[in-house]
This record gives sequence, structure tokens and C-alpha cells, in this order.
Amino acid sequence: MTDITTATHELGRWSLDDLFPGSDTPEFKAGIEQLETALTAFESRRGELGPDVSQDALMSFVHDVEVIMNRIFRLYAFAVLRFTEDTQNQQAAATQQRVMQLYAQVQNKTLYFTLWWKALDDETAARLMAGAGEYAYFLQEMRNLKPYTLSEPEEKVINIKNVTGRNALDVLYDTITSRYTYDLEIDGEVQTGLTRDALMQYTSSPDADLRARAYQTLYARYGDEAPILGQIYQNIVTDWKNENVDLRRFASPISVRNLSNDIPDVVVNTLLEVTEKNAGVFQRYFKLKAKWLGMEKLRRYDVYAPVAKSDRKFTYGEAVDLTLTAFSKFEPRLAEMVAEIIAADHVDSELRTGKSGGAFCWGVVPELTPWVQLNFAGRARDVSTLAHEMGHAVHAMLASHLPMLVSQTSLPLAETASTFGEMLLIDHLLANETDEGVRRDVLFRQMDDAWAVIIRQIFFALFERKAHEMIKDGADVDQLAEAYMENLRTQFGDGVEIGEEFKWEWISIPHIYGTPFYVYAYAFGQLLVIALYRQYQAEGESFKPRYLEILSAGGSLPPNEILTRAGIDVTKAEFWQGGFDLLEEMLAKLEEIPIG
Repeated sequence: MTDITTATHELGRWSLDDLFPGSDTPEFKAGIEQLETALTAFESRRGELGPDVSQDALMSFVHDVEVIMNRIFRLYAFAVLRFTEDTQNQQAAATQQRVMQLYAQVQNKTLYFTLWWKALDDETAARLMAGAGEYAYFLQEMRNLKPYTLSEPEEKVINIKNVTGRNALDVLYDTITSRYTYDLEIDGEVQTGLTRDALMQYTSSPDADLRARAYQTLYARYGDEAPILGQIYQNIVTDWKNENVDLRRFASPISVRNLSNDIPDVVVNTLLEVTEKNAGVFQRYFKLKAKWLGMEKLRRYDVYAPVAKSDRKFTYGEAVDLTLTAFSKFEPRLAEMVAEIIAADHVDSELRTGKSGGAFCWGVVPELTPWVQLNFAGRARDVSTLAHEMGHAVHAMLASHLPMLVSQTSLPLAETASTFGEMLLIDHLLANETDEGVRRDVLFRQMDDAWAVIIRQIFFALFERKAHEMIKDGADVDQLAEAYMENLRTQFGDGVEIGEEFKWEWISIPHIYGTPFYVYAYAFGQLLVIALYRQYQAEGESFKPRYLEILSAGGSLPPNEILTRAGIDVTKAEFWQGGFDLLEEMLAKLEEIPIG
């Protein structure tokens, strides 16, 4: 383990040197040349494929694909991470566009192999997969797409089209919105040039007027830009429908994501239905929170308001130390992995104008430690975000023993370690915090976060489903905004007053642009982790090997099989309801605390 327990951790920018030292360097050019050489060699092997191909020959093709994907992933990650750290850098934007074009070439030049594999009869495919070992699920996943696969010329056209079509629109959205800065009056002085993440720290301020102004400032900007941002969304949605529903014949727009997650439509529909039915749990919670805040009725501005006034700010160093300690108490290996990521200089933590907002973790290839983006502003929420993203990172590292093609965790399980990491942090904070006000605030924040990760994300997915249908029927941006307001009214009921500016919240959510229907994975992961955490609390040490086995499986098995091994059946509504039953128990405990 790299010893950083006594190190001083400062906010800073990541290094991409483990990928490439720069886009105009000999190393980057060599990376492109090596990729092109590998592609040329792969193309020359087309004639070797046939129904009587041997298992060894099949695996030779799979290993060649893995080499090619490793090379393009490194190039692609460098380009995207470089653009993310400064979206206004024109050279970075140009490099990203160039690499996206290369990615399309990779897809097209390896396409003949995937099409051949999908076209094989089931008996031949089963014979060949019998010798695939750890790659069997990778091969099966490709065959899952067989009913939705087009001809080789059509697939090539789509790959090329996406570079300047849907993908380009997503980049354009990020470029436009990442340049936004905001001015906000704080304590009588106007703070200028705030990034979105810097602005959002005030939405959890003890000052009710400041919370309102922060939200109003944010959505005023998005409202002004609604005609162009809404049009970008309309075109992305239309592109999604044209390709996936009209050409590929998926049953619905959300079915595309469900298949890529290898989760049946019926499971996702059950998750959505059970969550929508349980919205009342949080409507009841927000009424309780209003009483604690001395308000007749909570406003949407007040959802993240602290119930205990505290100016407590965390340094980045404190946040790192808290995460390391919380992870180490559960399993020292996890803390060692976090230390390794920090020591590798793979964290971009500071707030900067032009830097992409939010937070994420990217495990590029198994042999490299992941990269983590944060926008750390010193709030308790930022400490939780650090633990969350480091949870993602250790998840990737625990699966790094697997071949690259099966190391990536499926989306529904991708939030498992991240959310579990947050819960470890919260338990650690509760066990060591002596300030009763802070402890109470942590308990309330658990419910705030459960709303944000479960209810809010599911209602985003419900809106997406509605919006895709409306756009197909010709809805304009104002009609979509009204549909979103109706979505919020259903979500909050009579528990929260919703300001008119929130009708533009949907156009501020990058996921619905870049990865349609991604959002339900957050709720899936949160409710799953609630079940796992209950097992941990009940079983203690005996639980840990089974949990680590789930994380170490990466994407080598179907999600259902991984979960079945942990004793979880996601096909049953009772499983999802169990998570809400626990949340209702947490709410009942909060209701027992005397208000004062």
C-alpha cells in the first residue's frame, strides 16, 4: 500500500500521463498508428471465419478484438478526460472529435466479426462458447442483440452517422452548458463567475432566501437557453427512435437500455411502478422536514436544507481521511486501493470555470487505476460524493483481474460499491460525530439522499419515457416543460411547493442527453445496496466475502446470476418494496425525535 495516511491532500488537477503525455506527442501518434496496424491485421482475417471454425480460432479473434479495444479505450479516455477538464479548450475538443471518428472506424472494421458471430445458429454458437471460459458472457451478450442487428452496410452507416449525429449533439450540449457561469448575491455582495457546482453548494445553505436565489439563478439561465437546449434534446430523442425503434425494432425506447443492461423489461417496469407507488413515503418525509425548518410547507428550494444550522466545512484532506478510515474499517484492501488512486494523481478535485460539472469515475482499462472527477466545495455532500466515486473506483479495481472485455460492471450493478461506500462513510460519521446537530443533520441527509437517488431518478426515467413518446408525436419544448412540471406535481404531491422555474430542470440533466434511460440504474443500485447493507449489519464479517465476490465479478456474468448468488431476486416486487419498507422505518425514527 502506498502510505498516504499522513500526507497532506490538496485540491488539484489530475494527470493523464499514464494514458498519454499529450495529444501532439509521439506517444499519442504512436498509439493511433498501433491501433491502425491492429485494425488492418484484423480486417485481413475475415476469410478465416466460417461455421466450422475451431474454438481456438474463435478465441484468437476475441483476443485480437481485446487488443484493439484496449488501444482505442486508451485514446478515447485521454481525449474525453482532457476535454472534460477544460471544455473550452479548442485543441481538446478537436482531439475528442478525431478520436470519436477513430472509434467509429474501430466499430466498422471489427463489425464483420460481431455480425458473423450473431448470425451463427444456436447449436454452433453453444459449441464454440463451451471453450470460451471467462469470455463466455461477452459472447452471449453479443448474441442477445441478434434480433436487433442490421446488415453490415447499414451498421457501418449508423456508426459513422453517430459521430456527427447523436454523439456530436451530446458534445455540443456539454460544451454549451459547461461554459455557463453564475452571479449570486451572498451576504450583500455579488459573487461573480460561479460554476454550477459552486452555485449548487448554496442550495443546502441554512439561509432559505439564499437557497431560493441559487435555484432561481441556475434555472433562469437554463430557461433562457431552453429553445436551443430543448432542440438538442428533441434531436437526440428522434435519432434514438429512428435508429432503435424504427430500424432495429426494439419494443420501446427504454428497451434499448434494458437490453444493454441485460435486465428484462418486466424487471425495470416493476422497479418503476413500485417506486412511483411509494412516492408518498417522501411526501410524508418532506412534511416532517418542513416542521423541523419551521415552515408551513416545504418549497422545492428547501429539499436539501439542513435541519441543524451548521457552518461546518470539510477540507479536501479531511474528506480523503474520512473516506480512507471508513473503507479501511470495513476492509483494509479498499482503503489501499483509494490510496493507490490518489498516489497515481488520478483525481481532479478542484472547482474550475470550463471544467465539466458533477462527478464520475472511469476505469479505463484493468491494468490502470481509474480516474476520478470531483468538484469539491467542502460540503458534507462533497465528502459523500468522494466516498461514492471512490466506491466506483475500488469496484473497477476489484474486477481488474478479469480480461478487459468482461471487467466492466453492468450498469444496474455499477452503483453497488459506490452507494455502499457512502453508507460506510455515513456510519463512520455517525459513530464519531459528537455534535448532536450535525448527527441529526446526517440522519436527515440520508433521507434527502435516498430521495435524490431513488425517487428523483425514477421520476426522471418516467419523464424520459413520456418525453420520448411526446417528441415522436411532435411536442415542442414548452409542452415538454409542462409535462415535466406535471411529473414534479405527481412526485411531490401536496408535500412540496414547486416554483415555476423548475419546469426547466430536465434540460439541466446531462444523463438524459448523453445516456438515455441511464438514470434508473441509480435507484436500482440504491435499493440493492439497502438490501446488501441490511445483510452486512445482520451477518457482520461473514457477509464480506460474498459482497467482495459480487464486486469482483465485474461484467463476467449476467446481473441476475450475480445477484442470485447473493440471495437477491430482483424479479419480485417484494424485493423493491423491502427497500421502501426500510426507508419508512428510518422515517418513523425521525418522526419520534422531538422537534426543537
